[in-house]
Amino acid sequence: MRSLWSDKEAKKYEDDPLLMRVYTSRLLGASQDLVLHGGGNTSVKIDNLLYVKGSGWDLATIEKEGFPAVDLDVLKQMATREKLSDTQMVIEQKEAMVDKTSPNPSIEAILHAIIPFKYVDHTHADAVVALTNTPNGKQCIKDLYSENMLIIDYVMPGFVLAKKIYEETKDVDWDKLEGIVLLNHGVFTFDESAKASYEKMIEIVTKAEKTLEVKMPSVTPFTDDELGLYQEKISHLRGEEIVPFVVLEKEAYYFSKLKNIEDIIYNGPLTPEHVIRTKPFPLFVKDDFEKDLKDFESLYKEYFKKYAKDEIMLDVAPRYAIVKNKGVVTFGRDEKENRILKDIVFHTIKAMLKSQNLGGWCSLGQKDIFDMEYWELEQAKLRKKL
Repeated sequence: MRSLWSDKEAKKYEDDPLLMRVYTSRLLGASQDLVLHGGGNTSVKIDNLLYVKGSGWDLATIEKEGFPAVDLDVLKQMATREKLSDTQMVIEQKEAMVDKTSPNPSIEAILHAIIPFKYVDHTHADAVVALTNTPNGKQCIKDLYSENMLIIDYVMPGFVLAKKIYEETKDVDWDKLEGIVLLNHGVFTFDESAKASYEKMIEIVTKAEKTLEVKMPSVTPFTDDELGLYQEKISHLRGEEIVPFVVLEKEAYYFSKLKNIEDIIYNGPLTPEHVIRTKPFPLFVKDDFEKDLKDFESLYKEYFKKYAKDEIMLDVAPRYAIVKNKGVVTFGRDEKENRILKDIVFHTIKAMLKSQNLGGWCSLGQKDIFDMEYWELEQAKLRKKL
């Protein structure tokens, strides 16, 4: 991964830490291999305030207004609690804001607050998460990075994650830490310098990318009749019109030809945040599309029944399909949703392909995925954006 840092450009912001925060946040957002469509979050500490990415902002285009200022002491105190519900966390973070009209702070604000450095960067870097999503992922991360990389087993984002890191770092020398890898989730880097924190992210991701290099062949197109059938049946199942979109990248074709594909596609998404866009697994089309679609519907209902408590089931239509020996098709309601789906699916299958060199794909269990798909805060975020 190439660093996009420019000394000439950065010099414009050297006297304004918030503008410097905007600059390096946009550098991270410029790479889809790091964040996709609102993913990731960044922050800067100024005096006794945490300026952290606000809900609804995208790192690629964020402005100063996208960083609400939150009382740092309040956030740090929240990390000491034994329990804190998602709803109460959002309320208390809002109350601690300097300007109540600003966007809600990131759900990771508490974690940003307890990391004792001026600049903190968090991404869902494809390459790093791909390494963790393998049978020996944790050991692979340990072998790749030094003992000064803090490795955290997956827990839900928000208070639970912040609390876990708060407890595990009480006796840690933060000055020696190179970063934090959250298994099946992403990466945190941090430093007193915006440049240093950004460059640490690039270095960590580059190491992972070099471990995952793989060669690809060419792509095969779909027919209009096939796409027409997909559109008719999935529109009916979703209850609204969808438009099928073919993922043309060669990785999609290569992925569809894997002999062990069914051992991969039901083993979880690249990072849990993607499930609110993609569903927990794709439709797999083997020979008979209509039969395979009914099988997907049954499988999703079984998944819901197994893990639901008092949730109301979402629609049972797939968001994308892996079509055996042909490629990948997304099913968005419009161009915008298809673009988001295409980006997520493309990065997911790239990571899945590369993981084959490391023993296969092994993401989170379905219970964790369900908790994210039906998480109150994630559902509210999705309703707001789409």
